[in-house]
Amino acid sequence: MASRPVFIPNLKGSLLVQEQFFEFNWASGLAESQKKKNVTALHAAAKRGGFDRILEISTKSDEEVGRRLSAFSLKVEINGEEYPLESVYQGSKVFERSGPFPEILSFEPREAKRFMRELDAGRLVGFELEEKRYPLVPKNGFYDWLYIRALAKHATWIQKNVSYDAYTDIEFNPEKQVNCQARAFAEYKSLAAKSELDAAVRDFKHFTSMLPAI
Repeated sequence: MASRPVFIPNLKGSLLVQEQFFEFNWASGLAESQKKKNVTALHAAAKRGGFDRILEISTKSDEEVGRRLSAFSLKVEINGEEYPLESVYQGSKVFERSGPFPEILSFEPREAKRFMRELDAGRLVGFELEEKRYPLVPKNGFYDWLYIRALAKHATWIQKNVSYDAYTDIEFNPEKQVNCQARAFAEYKSLAAKSELDAAVRDFKHFTSMLPAI
């Protein structure tokens, strides 16, 4: 058995997102077919819990819109140029002994992650992008902000094409990871519903003021 979260946009309350965990039978293995089985099992459990329309946001999604919203598919505009979201996130890291790494912004996401794995730069101390420094707290703040920045230019398309009760990311294990694209998308939906999207994109501090300080 496994337990994984489902993320629900909180369209009226002060919090941007609600999380609800569901248990299901976990299909072990790294094959894509196994991961899709887990998506199906998690969604079935969530539907029994009252959520009818659920979107998996990852490269493992059965729906094209879910794959298009994957962080590996999105790009962030930096100084008039577009770069892969994941590469911007990795390249913005600042460690005790080095960073940031603007030279990897144009890398493919997997190349950027491999570059970072091979570094021996000490402890992560923050992020730096466009000559501005960003803190580690909230832990998911900088990643989510980049994701929402990437989505903002597609706001009209998202409004027309993406309307679900809840969102999942089967690759996300909250016991091992901090960042989750499904949670970030649920935050986006809440910000849009509350007319806070533009302000959140412009001002990192304004965005993180609406997140739990973890």
